[in-house]
Amino acid sequence: MPLIKRIFLPFGAFLLGSAFIATFYIGILTWAQGWEYAASQLSRDRWYVLPIIIGFGIQAALYTILRFRLFVPMTTTGPGGAMMGTSGATSATAMVACCIHHVTDVLPILGLSAAASFLTRYQRPFMLVGLAMNIVGIIVMLVILYRERQKLQPALEMK
Repeated sequence: MPLIKRIFLPFGAFLLGSAFIATFYIGILTWAQGWEYAASQLSRDRWYVLPIIIGFGIQAALYTILRFRLFVPMTTTGPGGAMMGTSGATSATAMVACCIHHVTDVLPILGLSAAASFLTRYQRPFMLVGLAMNIVGIIVMLVILYRERQKLQPALEMK
């Protein structure tokens, strides 16, 4: 596989994954309260939000490496895809937790006020759980890559 493909596919996945989760976060805040508020919230929560965004991008890149077998021939991607989906959902929930109470200001008819107050009260723990899930997802995919690389090692030594 050409080196360019092995570099650009994961890098593109990183950019797309990061952009997706960032757009999701900014989009909800902008929809609920406007652009100025979204920018101020991003600035206020940057120490939680930016690592979540970067972590999700890294997971997308690692999943691309696993999925397209870019650096090692593999028979299965293992739990990498499921882990990325789980941590992505957790990250999205963590980001929604910081702004769901503003959505209820816009749409009180949905009856989300109890859920909104719960999520608002535990906003930081939700973000920390989202970040922890990103880290776990990254570690799981790195372990899968390492194990597959170790399986390949005896074949490389025979040459």
